[in-house]
Amino acid sequence: MGYLRQYSPFMQLVTFLGLMFAFMMLHSLFMAGFFPAISGGYTIEQFRDATVWKDPAFVRGLKTVQLLYTVVGFLAPALIFAYLAHPRPALYLGMRQAPKGSQLVLAVLVLACALPLVGVTAEWNNSWQVSYAIRDMEDLAAEQTKLLLDMPGLSDMLFSLLLLALLPAIAEELFFRGVLQRLIMQIVKNGWLAVIITAILFSAIHMQFLGFIPRVVLGFVMGAIYLLTGNLWLSIAAHFLNNGLQVVLVYLYQSKMIDYDVLKDEHTPLYYGAISLLLVGFLLTVLHKRAKAAGQTFELPAEKEEENEDSIFKD
Repeated sequence: MGYLRQYSPFMQLVTFLGLMFAFMMLHSLFMAGFFPAISGGYTIEQFRDATVWKDPAFVRGLKTVQLLYTVVGFLAPALIFAYLAHPRPALYLGMRQAPKGSQLVLAVLVLACALPLVGVTAEWNNSWQVSYAIRDMEDLAAEQTKLLLDMPGLSDMLFSLLLLALLPAIAEELFFRGVLQRLIMQIVKNGWLAVIITAILFSAIHMQFLGFIPRVVLGFVMGAIYLLTGNLWLSIAAHFLNNGLQVVLVYLYQSKMIDYDVLKDEHTPLYYGAISLLLVGFLLTVLHKRAKAAGQTFELPAEKEEENEDSIFKD
């Protein structure tokens, strides 16, 4: 069987983006044809009508759309492309081996230490002067997020963890770091430039202008973890921590277990961001050294197969 890796990186990128647009089109067709059936009769045009958001049927439809968007828009194109690109898709995606415990802890710490820097950049980004149209779009996105994060019970919180944390962490990391960052790196011949470009695209596709810079920072951190370790499970873990922590904190706030509302903008001192940046740099260096010592640094798909390491769960 011939694989896409025999073609130029640019042609592979075009093919991958074509897959993405094809699946996005399928998602759009589903939205247009079936959304009324899963939302109690509402149509896509009523998304901007805040009054319909109070209907539980509409919220269920919105959650279904979010689930399908993640699976169809990101997960499916990444998995199909990896299968078409390489004889060993898990090797191609950097998912051949489960990470060591120490690496997992370090990756999670990297993301946790990056959060103050994310907070500083978010506060700065949100202060930008933008048009009323953009501000209205941001407000609409914020309201939709609140709807998805309405969690009266523990079962709702667990479902939100699946919908907004675990599934996006897997699907988006496969798409952006597992495939897109790899292809861009092959084109630009520079790993760090590929990380930056992918982080920008990662943020742009979320289409939230006032959250653009902090999401670039998050994308850069997760891309750096993958570049320095070659293990996608680590960037998935970091991504899950970022999303999952917000879900849990919102649930605890709604349950009146804590007073901190993570959805409200909080001031983050600038020096917190500076300390955060230093800690992230230090921890990434340590993580890279650990991965290098274990022989697990990032490599482009090798022509020769490593037959003695077939299991993705081998340590």
